[in-house]
Amino acid sequence: MKLKAIVIISLLFVATAWAANPPAVIPAPQKMELRAGQFHFAPDTRIYVDSASRETGEFLAGKLRLSTGYKFKVVTKSSTQVPIADGLLLTTKSASTNLGPEGYELTVATNSVVIRAPTQAGLFYGVQSLLQLLPPEIFSSNVVSGMDWKLPCVQIEDQPRFKWRGLMLDVSRHFFTKDEVKRLLDLMASQKLNTFHWHLVDDQGWRIEIKKYPKLTEVGAWRTNSSLIRPGHGTPPVTAHPAWAEPTAFGPDGRYGGFYTQDDIREVVAYAAARHITVIPEIEMPGHSVAALSAYPQFSCTGGPFNTDTGAGVLRGIYCAGNEQSFAFVEDVLSEVIPLFPAKYIHIGGDEVQKDIWQKCPKCQARIKAEGLKDEEELQSYFIRRIEKFLNAHNRTMIGWSEILQGGLAQNAVVMDWIGGGKEAANSGHDVVMTPQSHYYFDHYQSLDLTLEPRGIGGYLPLKKVAAFEPVPDGLDAQHAAHVLGAQANLWTEYIASRQHLDYMIFPRLCAMAEAVWSPKDARNETDFQRRLAVENSRLEQLGVNFRRDLSVPIGEWSPSQITTQTAALDWDVTSKIIGAGEYHVTLEYSHGNHGLSIASVALLEDGREVARDTHAGFTGVEWKKPVYILDLPAFKPGAKYTLQASASGDGGTDSFGNVSWVFVADTAKGKSE
Repeated sequence: MKLKAIVIISLLFVATAWAANPPAVIPAPQKMELRAGQFHFAPDTRIYVDSASRETGEFLAGKLRLSTGYKFKVVTKSSTQVPIADGLLLTTKSASTNLGPEGYELTVATNSVVIRAPTQAGLFYGVQSLLQLLPPEIFSSNVVSGMDWKLPCVQIEDQPRFKWRGLMLDVSRHFFTKDEVKRLLDLMASQKLNTFHWHLVDDQGWRIEIKKYPKLTEVGAWRTNSSLIRPGHGTPPVTAHPAWAEPTAFGPDGRYGGFYTQDDIREVVAYAAARHITVIPEIEMPGHSVAALSAYPQFSCTGGPFNTDTGAGVLRGIYCAGNEQSFAFVEDVLSEVIPLFPAKYIHIGGDEVQKDIWQKCPKCQARIKAEGLKDEEELQSYFIRRIEKFLNAHNRTMIGWSEILQGGLAQNAVVMDWIGGGKEAANSGHDVVMTPQSHYYFDHYQSLDLTLEPRGIGGYLPLKKVAAFEPVPDGLDAQHAAHVLGAQANLWTEYIASRQHLDYMIFPRLCAMAEAVWSPKDARNETDFQRRLAVENSRLEQLGVNFRRDLSVPIGEWSPSQITTQTAALDWDVTSKIIGAGEYHVTLEYSHGNHGLSIASVALLEDGREVARDTHAGFTGVEWKKPVYILDLPAFKPGAKYTLQASASGDGGTDSFGNVSWVFVADTAKGKSE
């Protein structure tokens, strides 16, 4: 019997403060009932555990000590049927098997708190929910005085919807230190994510020590000249909390990069395991291999040269599929990688393979002929299948990007769908992880106003779009939908060169993704998510996370009734939105409809008189082009009526809906209030 996919707030206590402000748990639990009263922590409150749960109890005690200053003694208790008054009990005994391997039950009464779960993973997730029931200050790293540390009385029964709830971090383009990775794992754990996809290898850097091939890190882990990462590159964005920062991965000799020793890898994997996070390594092949081939060019088709500094040779950054020594090299590398990662899966990439060089390579062409292959697409499949057999022989399952479907999918492979193919793979009986570029690529911009954002790779991925994604593709029946393991967000770091920027791109979008893979589909509610996210942002602030704050102010909307195919004025009263003199960045954003909106200009009127204008051709639709207009108000006149006016027309039709917002950037000091 599955838990009901609903969040229940008891109506019996709506007059209480807690009922007026329901708990803000993210991701939303499957079932939550709010009851009367609170549980109050005291300096002598104890945490009771069964013998198997002591590590989880110590984890909770450590979290609580930081901000409360209370010692929270952890006591092993043999009997777990009746909780001790005024204490917390964490146990895997007598837990309902209906909760599944990651589910939990959390009961808060006025005199006790009990978390039960079938496994330590479930118990750990119950602890995360307990922490979110407390005031946000519980996440402070310093003692917070004068707080009444209390929990609302609740009954929560919860379990995740999907078993793969992940985040991918690219450390090839920008190297993040071991401690930075651990910090990210902590933040992932707070969102109940359980899979860390570690992109360790790409054209720009090789980040994992391989003892048999030391030049992989001696040579392949470093760059000396790249316009993307040189000090002083770029301009800080104009935001309340800038994400821009100087690159941080310079070695003492001035080279850019770094790598993890095998001991570092073991340490991070153990740290993740303690937080019930599985680490999946990615070792790219057969393409995206410039870093490896810069160190060992003999495994390429051409012999080099290859250069990680500028990406030179990227089209040739591919292993020679006709050279047996290339396979020996890759297998040697994997033989050192596999023991470091207990995970079931090894990710081999397989994406964006530039096959032109294979067409010109005599060895590759000989391989195609000898194996009876049709073309280079089937040669890629041949390469992937050989690696899969090697991994299967070592009790590992191969996972790769959408392109591993090309030329025929390897027998047991798992597809990570970023550009399509997930539905087809699931229908053919293959497991799938959904990670579409359209919804889960966190290197995309979070605003159409690029002047207010740190540099991104392109695209537009606002929070609301992340929150709207449904991991199960339309049209999959229940049998084949079961092959959708879950989903993950991906963060490629071409333009992310600091921890501050990393935070900004991940949060709060990761909160929305976490809810999509944990919470019941029918329980997801945008309004309630925004309410809970406001509290979550306070938690992130306590944790020192440089999350993105949405500074935009809603102005109004447009609909087909206002649109004509001829350029006409669209007006919105913005009197109450004016802050004072300065720059107002206006964004017109299409939301839905069959046609877009062409924009000629946007102006600001003061008592009907134009005081600011931006004239340029813009468009907002499924695609967009310069839909942001900057208005410079020289002076503010109290008591005046201000009107925002756009000159626009329907592009080929009038079926267009959208929203208008603006951001007040700065006082230009060109004038004063009258």
